[in-house]
Amino acid sequence: MATAERIGPEEARRAVESGRALLVCAYEDDAKCREMALEGSLTFSEFRAREGSLDRAQEIVFYCG
Repeated sequence: MATAERIGPEEARRAVESGRALLVCAYEDDAKCREMALEGSLTFSEFRAREGSLDRAQEIVFYCG
């Protein structure tokens, strides 16, 4: 199993702003995702719903608080 690479907030912000990455809240609870929402992020359920149509070349940055 592959391990996730940890990156800092500035690197994540640059990746998302450039379109290189998608920002996803890692909490499965939508209410908690809304509490922790960052600009431009998807909830975990939104991510799961779009999973099949996402660009496989785009990085995915999961975050939690």
